[in-house]
Amino acid sequence: AARPRRARASAVEAPPGLPIAPQGPAFAKLLAANRGEIAVRIFRACAELDIASVALYSAEDHTQQHRYKADESYIVGGEASTPVGAYLDIENIIQICKQNGVEAVHPGYGFLSENATFARRLAEEGIAFVGPRPETLETMGDKTLARQLAQECGVPVVPGTDEALHDADEALAYSQSIGFPVILKAAM
Repeated sequence: AARPRRARASAVEAPPGLPIAPQGPAFAKLLAANRGEIAVRIFRACAELDIASVALYSAEDHTQQHRYKADESYIVGGEASTPVGAYLDIENIIQICKQNGVEAVHPGYGFLSENATFARRLAEEGIAFVGPRPETLETMGDKTLARQLAQECGVPVVPGTDEALHDADEALAYSQSIGFPVILKAAM
């Protein structure tokens, strides 16, 4: 449900040496595709930049603080959604954006923040994703490709494989060859 907008400061002062763009905020309304303290921090930044803020909340989160810190808030997820699953419902989030004039979505972290499909779907609908391009999310989401790109750019990397390992025996053999301790990370 929409609430009246809070009174906003008429000007934002930049820290010394950091100019603020004279054209004003890039978006009039931004949705935080997250909950809790993450969303509250996004809303605080929106208030400082004179951007209307929009919260999502699952049925289970209807009393949570982030819902009341935003200028507007809308329930997300259907009856079959889990408390976390509601925040992963890409098409429902896009529908909320379109129905309520949202121009940009900030994913926070976790949930959909590294989801290339989400970023791409927003772009298809003309909604800005506050984060990396979908292609960047895809590349960096694949740890093997991300490692190769870092090496191509001259970024130092810790010892590791250039290709994904296929089984525990292969991982053990490689670990023994470089020495312990080691960290195993899912490639995708």
